[in-house]
Amino acid sequence: MNRLSRLQALMVLVVALGLSACGSSRMSAVPNGEVAYQIIPPADPNAPPTSYIIVPNDVLDLQVFQEPDLSNDELQVDNVGNIQMPLIGEIKAAGRSPPELAADIASRLSQRYIVNPQIVVSVSEPAKRFVSVEGQVKKPGVYEIDREYTLLAAIARAESPTGVANLDEIVVFRTVAGQRMAARFDLRDVRAGLTPDPQILGGDVVVVGFSSVKGAWRDFLKAAPAFNSFIYLLDRTRN
Repeated sequence: MNRLSRLQALMVLVVALGLSACGSSRMSAVPNGEVAYQIIPPADPNAPPTSYIIVPNDVLDLQVFQEPDLSNDELQVDNVGNIQMPLIGEIKAAGRSPPELAADIASRLSQRYIVNPQIVVSVSEPAKRFVSVEGQVKKPGVYEIDREYTLLAAIARAESPTGVANLDEIVVFRTVAGQRMAARFDLRDVRAGLTPDPQILGGDVVVVGFSSVKGAWRDFLKAAPAFNSFIYLLDRTRN
């Protein structure tokens, strides 16, 4: 077998091993397609504006009409999403809009303390939101995001995928009602506008998968000069 034939044989072997490893990827078991968009939906540009949803660490301005002792313009939502109020104690705030929270507080106060209480709740300082981008991106890390954020924007913040990234294995992890969920997307289709760009929320984790085929090809190219020299010396020794 000559030197070229041996190099070709090695290349075929490396690629075959890469394909085998790719086929066994754990990420392939993560839901994709329509199921993925049910878990991580895109933002709907035609939907009517919705009220802000309170999250942990938001700072609220809570005003009770003619009740200064119950009012608080720097009421912080704790890490688990609750607030503390005089007379009525702990109240769940996270996951509600300010009007919903105000209605609950008014209902509780009216039961025992105040006749027809007038409550206004607003968010004076929204909590910072972060997304983690991991895996095969050029700059993995944790990035602050705003409310209008998408998968493409998150990956762009991490300076795009590496040369060995598997673009159809972009997995987004999200905690929904206390349950860890995951959905898989094809970045090529999202970039081309063939599928929607999923909306990214604070606390999400984006993982860009590794392509065994691309990785094997990269390793082969790195090793090719050394292998070529080995074959050359081997042929000279035999001759």
